[in-house]
Amino acid sequence: MECSDSRRIHNRLVVLRAEKGLSQKEVADRIGVSRQTIISIEKNKYNPSLRLAFELALLFNVDLHEVFQYKFEEE
Repeated sequence: MECSDSRRIHNRLVVLRAEKGLSQKEVADRIGVSRQTIISIEKNKYNPSLRLAFELALLFNVDLHEVFQYKFEEE
């Protein structure tokens, strides 16, 4: 199956962090990555590994699809 260039992975990290009252640094420290990694993920400039994606979902106590969505890019 071929992937379309119009699909992108989006995330809700900013919203989830706000709900938990966590800073980017606190999230980064809890899952063992740099703050810059969290910034890049939030800005959709970096797609995390599957393991990191699951770590984020576990941190926020939500299902993976509640953190990351694969959807069509709006033009």
